[in-house]
Amino acid sequence: MTFLKMNIDENPATPGMYGVISIPTINVYLGGELVKTIVGAKPKAALLKDLAPYADLDT
Repeated sequence: MTFLKMNIDENPATPGMYGVISIPTINVYLGGELVKTIVGAKPKAALLKDLAPYADLDT
């Protein structure tokens, strides 16, 4: 799994292209297709639960 971070103040057009309406936002893509959007600050346990279907978190 790869995570990318973007400064939306320096790149104001890009969030709109990806449907980001609030920060923080995590978009999960598989094969170039958006499969999950996670919006808002969450505890680590909640993020791991949300991301578990898309990654092997045991490695």
